[in-house]
Amino acid sequence: MSQGVWAAPGRVNLIGEHTDYNDGFVMPFALPHTTVATVARRNDGVLRLHTADTADTAGAAGGAVELRIDELAPGRGPGGWTDYPAGVVWALRDAGHAVGGADVHFESTVPAGAGLSSSAALEVVTALALNDLYELGLERWRMARLCQRAENVYVGAPTGIMDQTASACCTAGHALYLDTRDLSQRQIPFDLAALGLELLVVDTRVKHAHSEGEYGKRRAGCEAGAAALGVPALRDIPYADLPAALSRLDDPEVRALVRHIVTENHRVERVIALLEAGEVPAIGPVLTEGHASLRDDFRVSCPELDLVVDAALSAGALGARMTGGGFGGSAIVLTDVSTAPTVTKSIEEAFASGSHADPRIFPATPSKGATRLS
Repeated sequence: MSQGVWAAPGRVNLIGEHTDYNDGFVMPFALPHTTVATVARRNDGVLRLHTADTADTAGAAGGAVELRIDELAPGRGPGGWTDYPAGVVWALRDAGHAVGGADVHFESTVPAGAGLSSSAALEVVTALALNDLYELGLERWRMARLCQRAENVYVGAPTGIMDQTASACCTAGHALYLDTRDLSQRQIPFDLAALGLELLVVDTRVKHAHSEGEYGKRRAGCEAGAAALGVPALRDIPYADLPAALSRLDDPEVRALVRHIVTENHRVERVIALLEAGEVPAIGPVLTEGHASLRDDFRVSCPELDLVVDAALSAGALGARMTGGGFGGSAIVLTDVSTAPTVTKSIEEAFASGSHADPRIFPATPSKGATRLS
């Protein structure tokens, strides 16, 4: 029986939030935290899924779920985490790739619900394993596209392409500049340790229940703005033309969404320029500026994320912002290594005084993308 072990990472987005479904620019990097899949081919047309992490909720004896691959279809899955790998199998087969059954066991160190793309890691590791086992010969970017389709159509989540591309394509020691329209990529060196800097991830351990519906509303509002301005997507509004574009929009909510997307694309370009010029500490204020835009214009922050940013900056951090879709999840903090303990203590004390759950704080090291382990 042909089998092996694969891994795919979660990701942190350095800058470029909610721009990916607007054909814009993003700049994620892969985390060392991964989802590992041990996968074997099956010849009976069955997809068997099992995970040690959610065995009590997977639905069947021993935590395993068995699905017939020829019966996979959007809206017909059992729901929950199994829809992500099942959706990948459906997307591969729907695209004409000869994928048969598989036995898949998952283990993950990617924090779920933290805005660090645990779902994309689950999808990408499934796609990479099946690509190898069934000798499909798919490029990494194409696998990412199929994983996005699985999440959009099979799972029903209107996500952009960033998360899957980051998990599939990032390289160690770099941030990935991705143009989400044409999927062109550039690996931007991002070696913080060599400069005495550290990027902390702060998982607030909260996720507000209205996030999914609100995410869809933001996407619809962006599409309405693009339509009103007569462009295919908001990435087609140049930063220099933003004031004129905003003056043509009557709806204040749509105007605020447009302002965030156009300025956020510009922030990605500014960060790249600073990194390439070796002015890494100077990206801090750009990150903080991005948080203000997400909080005030896009309105996807929450009190816990704002608390992280405020506490970090008051303790001497160079910059901080929420990362991911928002309404909970995680924030990132750029700091000198020498200041990191003080920043960490400030955040922990702020959460304790506000009777919040203890945040999970860890350094983020730009790591490699999906790979075969054995």
